[in-house]
Amino acid sequence: MEYVMQVPAYLKTIRETRFSALKGPGEFFDYHRVSRPADMNEATSRISYNTRYFSGNYLLIILGLAIYAIITRPLLLIALLILVGGFAAINRFAPEPLQLGEHVITQKTLYIALFVIGLPLLWWASPVWTFFWLVGSSAFIILFHAALMEPGIESEYGNMADNTNV
Repeated sequence: MEYVMQVPAYLKTIRETRFSALKGPGEFFDYHRVSRPADMNEATSRISYNTRYFSGNYLLIILGLAIYAIITRPLLLIALLILVGGFAAINRFAPEPLQLGEHVITQKTLYIALFVIGLPLLWWASPVWTFFWLVGSSAFIILFHAALMEPGIESEYGNMADNTNV
């Protein structure tokens, strides 16, 4: 139960660190800054800079693709709801063993039943394929955007400030 109480604090930390770096659509989709990198070194430096600069926007892209993946795979959504709902129901409504006639049903028995039903359903929903699709599509979109976007003028000032401290 302690872990459940820590989740809002964890989400608050993520919101304060990652989503505070969220850039506006005008800056993220600035087509005036799009150009082909001259060589691999320039592409690597752009990717390095832009992944830090647009980290909040890239996190939103990953979240959007994850939501899309779950919504478009209804069996995966159902399997996840059954497993998460089953865990919550077992923890909330059956903390003590239940006596049904001559049978005693414990939390362990309920978890085994949930796994026997939920895991084959989850396997059939192919979450591994969905995970690799999410990783691949996110990586493609983020790397493509980061490599094509020229760093803004603020990156030049950042380099000058770093050089003056040396």
